Formats: sequence, C-alpha cells, structure tokens
Amino acid sequence: MAAVDVHSRAGLDRYRARVRGCLIGGAVGDALGWPIEAMSWDRIQAAHGRDGLTGLVLGPDGLAEVTDDTQMTLFTVEGLIRTSVRADRGVCHPPSVIHRAHLRWLDTQQLPGPPERPDGWLASLPWLYARRAPGNACVSGLRQGWMGTPARPQNPNSKGCGAVMRSAPFGLLPGAEAEQAFHLAAECATQTHGHPSGYLAAGAFAAIVRYLLEDKDLPEAVDGALDLLTRREGHQEVSAALHKAIGKPRGRPTTQDIEELGGGWVAEEALAIGVFCALAYPGPAEMRDALRLAVNHSGDSDSTGSICGNLLGARHGEMALPADWVADLEGRDTIVELADDLVTEFAQGGELRRDRARFDRWHERYPGA
Repeated sequence: MAAVDVHSRAGLDRYRARVRGCLIGGAVGDALGWPIEAMSWDRIQAAHGRDGLTGLVLGPDGLAEVTDDTQMTLFTVEGLIRTSVRADRGVCHPPSVIHRAHLRWLDTQQLPGPPERPDGWLASLPWLYARRAPGNACVSGLRQGWMGTPARPQNPNSKGCGAVMRSAPFGLLPGAEAEQAFHLAAECATQTHGHPSGYLAAGAFAAIVRYLLEDKDLPEAVDGALDLLTRREGHQEVSAALHKAIGKPRGRPTTQDIEELGGGWVAEEALAIGVFCALAYPGPAEMRDALRLAVNHSGDSDSTGSICGNLLGARHGEMALPADWVADLEGRDTIVELADDLVTEFAQGGELRRDRARFDRWHERYPGA
C-alpha cells in the first residue's frame, strides 16, 4: 500500500491540492447538475440546446447553487475532523461522531437558519440552511432517534444514492488505507441506507478516492475497489455496475451511453455514471467535458456530477478545475476553509497539540465531545 506523503513540503502541498480538488470538484459538479436534475434529456435539449447544459446556471444571488450532496459532504468532513479531535481527548467511536455531524445537517433542513448557539462553526453558516430536494432516506434515517449500524441499519431496503454522494471524504484521510476508508464509509452509510448496494457503493467510492490519492490512475483505483467489494456479502449489484462502467467503449461518449448505465437514482448507478464520465475524459484539461457528460442525462444529474467532480478533483487537484466555474460557486470559501482544516488536523495536528492554548482554540472550533 502506497503512503500519502504529508511530511515533506511538496507532499503536503500536493495533498492539500487533492483535498481541495475533491471537495470543490464535487461541489462544482453538484451545482452544474442541480438545475436539470430529473429533467428528461429532451427537455434539457429544449431548454439549453442540442448539446444540453454547457455551463453553470446562476441563482438569484448570482452564484451557482449546491444541494444536499455538497451540504452532507461538508458535514461529513466536519465530523471526520471532530473524530480526530475527540480521539485526542479520549475514547472515540467515529461512526457516532459522524452521525452527530449528519444530525447537524438535518437541522439545516428543518430550521429556518442557524440556532442562537450553533454546535460548531459550520452549523453557524446561513447559506447551508437552504433546502434543495434532500434525499428521503437521508432525512428519514436521521429522524429516527437511533443510529443505524451494519447489524441494525436504517432503511434496510433503501439503496438510493444519498449515502454514496457524501462519502468521498472518507477517502481523503492520509493515515487510513483504502480498506479502512471503505469500511468506515460503508458503516456510516448504514445510518441512512441499509441495502447492501447503498452502503457498499459508498465504501467503494471512498476506496477509489483513497487510491487516487496514492497516484493510482482511475482504472487502477476502480480495480482496487472491486477487489475490496468482492470480499463483501451482497456486492454483486455494485460490482456489476462498475464492471459495466469500465467495460463500455469511451470514444465519443453520448447521453445514451450514460442512460444505459441507469439514471443515478440508486447508489450503484450513480457511482457507475460518475466513474464512466471520469474515465471518458480523464485528463486535467478535460474537466469541463467530463462534468458536462456527467450531468446531461434524464436522471439524478447533481449526484452524478458531484461524484465525477470528486473523482477528478482528487486525481488532479484544484488547479484542474474550471476557474470560472469555481469563482461562481456558492459556498466556495467555506469549502476551501474546511478542506484546509481537514489537512491541518490529519497532516499537521501534532503541531497544534504542542501548543495547548492553540489547540484549545481549535477544540472550540471543532468540539470533540
């Protein structure tokens, strides 16, 4: 297993660029696909021309809006940071900390704005309280009052894409190998999606992202995730979808190629579409083409765009992202700030802990209890 270098200056800079690229890339794909989510391809063409949607659609405030895909991803990142802070101060059960983070996201979908005393800085940001078609399984699974686990999952028949679309951050931890990223992502996915295809797709996605951080190319990363998948009971649908994605011809891909993989409403299809589009346009100069392909279909365009953006951003780093699209992105500064905090905690946390006063301020930012 190749290590992620975070100890040299060049290695740390490269890691930071990959984390930023993954999180911003996912948000850009989400924002690109959101205006055409669930529209038929015919309707997309009627509204945007023969080639479909080719650029971001700006909302009333002049920014391209993100959805629950990005919101939940950001709260997952915050939860992961808190797991590390919590572990430093005592015993920690990471799935429970992630569950609490997702409950903070649930508050953003139920409250009109931040409470008087928000739990942490992320929950204090008004823009995250927008409600943009949150997934039914995510909301219902978190409202139950108990945490789903592999032994007792929430929504045991649900394999929607609401768990896979939030799981890229599990692959961004430099000290966790791909199998560990897979395991934690899958376990946390059972908090809302209890069907094996729902939580195993989340695990496979996290593993692919982790392999990309090791400088594997995307086909190698998918092969590695498939190897991990085949060790899990109930993997067949996710494995078949990934095999179909990597086996399709990639020359001059079309919307029909996407729709042959499905609509992206269920986890294995969303992952397969994101992987196929990233494989079709794998180069750092091809990000626009990959994201356009990922969203222009009659399905869950924001989720498939988000997954494709996470993958290519993790592979190439933030400088490969279309600068004009990034500039128009809702919440861009927050995403960058959170990405850098993830890097600080997992790559440079020891420096914080040597200065108790500084670490106490960090603990106020990311309460560990």
